[in-house]
Amino acid sequence: MTDNWRAAAARIDALATSPADEDLVRAVTDLYGAGLERMLDLLDSCGALTDPVVSALAADELVAGLLLVHGLHPYDAVSRVCSALAGTGAALVSLSPDGVCRVRIPPGHRPPGLAEAIEAAAPEVTRIEIEQPAPLIPVSALFSRPT
Repeated sequence: MTDNWRAAAARIDALATSPADEDLVRAVTDLYGAGLERMLDLLDSCGALTDPVVSALAADELVAGLLLVHGLHPYDAVSRVCSALAGTGAALVSLSPDGVCRVRIPPGHRPPGLAEAIEAAAPEVTRIEIEQPAPLIPVSALFSRPT
């Protein structure tokens, strides 16, 4: 089951076709969320919820997704977006309380999959706005004249 979690999630989506089905999925989801929260509390009370453990949980795609669904993710949305942007050349400008994410990218640069990476890291983002400054004119161009 561990390797097929995406297929299981898709199957649940396909099977939930009526309001009663959705209520059942919601109830089961709430139960599992309570269980996850209890596990984190127990790990913390035993001193086992160390920074490396928290980092490992947050780095695992399946676990991080479950923690997000239940509002238990250890990192806030700004931290998660910044992590998703690391190495892309893009920088987070702001993330508003209503989920508008403003990102600045260098002139002439458009990292592939940028929106998808942000949405995966922070599903609470409702809109992504890209700022791209105009290219700067090199100083040397100011002293040359076209022929």
